[in-house]
Amino acid sequence: MGCHEACVVSRRSFLGSGAASLALWSLMPKTALAGTRDPRLLVVVLRGGLDGLAAVAPVGDPDYARLRGNIALPTSGEGAGLPLDDFFMLNGAMPQLHSLYGSGEALIVHAVHTPYRARSHFDGQDVLESGLPGVGKLEDGWLNRALAHLPNAGRANPRGLALGAVVPLVMRGRAPVLSWIPKVYGVPLRESTIARLMDLYAETDPVLARAFAEGVEIHRVADAGPSTPAVQLAPGQTPAERLNRQFTEAAEAAAKFLSTADGPRIGVLSYDGWDTHANEGPVKGQLALRLGSLDAAIAALRTGMGAAWQDTVCLIVTEFGRTARVNGTQGTDHGMATIAIMAGGAVKGGRVLADWPGLREAALYEGRDLAPTRDLRAVLKGALRDHLGIPEGALADGIFPGSAAARPLDGLVA
Repeated sequence: MGCHEACVVSRRSFLGSGAASLALWSLMPKTALAGTRDPRLLVVVLRGGLDGLAAVAPVGDPDYARLRGNIALPTSGEGAGLPLDDFFMLNGAMPQLHSLYGSGEALIVHAVHTPYRARSHFDGQDVLESGLPGVGKLEDGWLNRALAHLPNAGRANPRGLALGAVVPLVMRGRAPVLSWIPKVYGVPLRESTIARLMDLYAETDPVLARAFAEGVEIHRVADAGPSTPAVQLAPGQTPAERLNRQFTEAAEAAAKFLSTADGPRIGVLSYDGWDTHANEGPVKGQLALRLGSLDAAIAALRTGMGAAWQDTVCLIVTEFGRTARVNGTQGTDHGMATIAIMAGGAVKGGRVLADWPGLREAALYEGRDLAPTRDLRAVLKGALRDHLGIPEGALADGIFPGSAAARPLDGLVA
């Protein structure tokens, strides 16, 4: 239907995959990536398949309300969506993102998808994170490969940052990665254990001892400043409060790392729980709670980045969307096209980018899903090229192999 514009790693995680790179990271030159700019990029993966039609509803489509039934976003009254333009509304659980959109610091790309055209979470996430045109056996991810192509303006081989229990595929590869497990995971390592390990490594492996010492110092930097309590099952705590704390703690940690003068500049974190087969609840329910917590995480990132927010892009992506129709349990099943969100002071926002396919029966993908009209790789390429300065040739050949047809999307960065 045409184009519509509408060092700081936890001692709990030191023994993980990022440990060996900590000392190297601390010795990197403390200069910007290119020129006077010092761009930051955080990729947030929503695992489980976000319902893009519930997060950003095409209320102007005449078939939307019919297909969505009881889970359609209301346009007025309690739980009403937040207008983005005369066609799309943002889920009412996300007022902070709406504010950023209004100030030109957030945009949404709709009807977007990776090249993957099946409905397996595992394969869908592999394609999303590997950057391949289909399911393959590649052992590294596009974000790690991007690290090798960053401009070397006085800063050699910047390291990546992964927040979580494991380093996700998107950040695995040859480039060293700093790994940090937020306190919410509750994996303790006592001070006495640290002391014993430092003594042991000092006797047996001086190189590892140095790396371990760097990791402990990194942990102290991460814990500097106002502390936040670990998430616990506190008496009287609501599910919304607990989920909110889980989401915001990871975002606060990412902000602390990325805004530190000599810290990493490219990171990734993941949020689980978007597989809404039953009782989806986009207005009042599980999806609304998760969107509200994601909204709080975006706000925490904005606050935590401070002045560095102006050089920040946060890319929020998911492996696939949900079915256009509601199923028999008031949920949605694995679908196809969905949304991607960009937020940050470096984003040229205040727009919804959508080559909208429509929701009439004949327009649905395989008669059931929102049809993909934009390749997610084009969005990722546009951000990497214009924000990080990665050459277009490297994007097509090495970072996203076989993606020549998915040209970088222009105009995403201010």
